[in-house]
Amino acid sequence: MAKKNWKTIFIDQLAETSNVKAACEVASVSQSLVYKTRRHDAEFARQWYAALAEGYDNLEMELLGRLRDGRLEDVDEHGTRRKFDIGTAFRCLAAHRDTVAKERGRQTLEDEVATMKSINAKIDKLRDNEERAARARAAREKRAAEKSR
Repeated sequence: MAKKNWKTIFIDQLAETSNVKAACEVASVSQSLVYKTRRHDAEFARQWYAALAEGYDNLEMELLGRLRDGRLEDVDEHGTRRKFDIGTAFRCLAAHRDTVAKERGRQTLEDEVATMKSINAKIDKLRDNEERAARARAAREKRAAEKSR
């Protein structure tokens, strides 16, 4: 099995945590490297924003679940209680709300463009088929006219 490169590890962790610093630590890279890479690598930037949107969704669902269940603490395998910081979760959601909204809009636009391309390709194919059928019909009519002379 091939070893994951730091970009893949970073993106996976960013999607899971919504935390650039934590994702850098897991990927064993500096924050300056990931920000520089994002500036110069359009595909990496696209993956970054998609990961942030996914992480945002994950945090939003976790927060909603905790609020609905009244589960404000976690207990680890040693029985240690750890309070879930709801205020920080809300601040994180607020901080990324605009970025996530832009990413969702970009994804929607990409989906719409892909759908339009697909529809246009089908229309072009139908037109080609109609033109071939019209040419074939005209050729048959021409042969029939020539035979009747």
